Amino acid sequence: MAEVPATADLIDAHGDLLASCETQLRQFGARRAFQGTIVTVTCREDNALVKRLLGTPGQGRVLVVDGGGSLRSALMGDLIAASAARNGWAGVVINGAVRDTAQLAHIDLGIKALGSNPRKSAKTGAGAVDVPVAFGGVVFDPGAWLCSDEDGIVVAAEKPGA
Repeated sequence: MAEVPATADLIDAHGDLLASCETQLRQFGARRAFQGTIVTVTCREDNALVKRLLGTPGQGRVLVVDGGGSLRSALMGDLIAASAARNGWAGVVINGAVRDTAQLAHIDLGIKALGSNPRKSAKTGAGAVDVPVAFGGVVFDPGAWLCSDEDGIVVAAEKPGA
């Protein structure tokens, strides 16, 4: 796995070429810094699409999930996160909740979310895949590049040069 650049250094070097997510997401996974090409899903209180996507080869990509900011139910837990890690996903960013947080801390996957709730989500498959999603003052476009560390999340149309 390639070394992940520090988001603060990226902002210093590239400034306005990068968008910086203003939403204050918490770290949950064992991988504290991660980067990759964005795949998106929008779903509110229903994780069927999240589970399906993370069960496919990740190829170092990052899944950005817009759960509408709902903390009513979790969109990912330890079983789905473990599947994502096995399938080679670099990380998951969730504008919503996760569960099984003690277990998530030991899974080699970048995981950021608003918070946690032990309640399961629905499983109807409601939502959309590979559509632009927006939160925290950033539009996350499918195919764009994301970098995340303890300082936050930055996004660019493509990975900036060194």
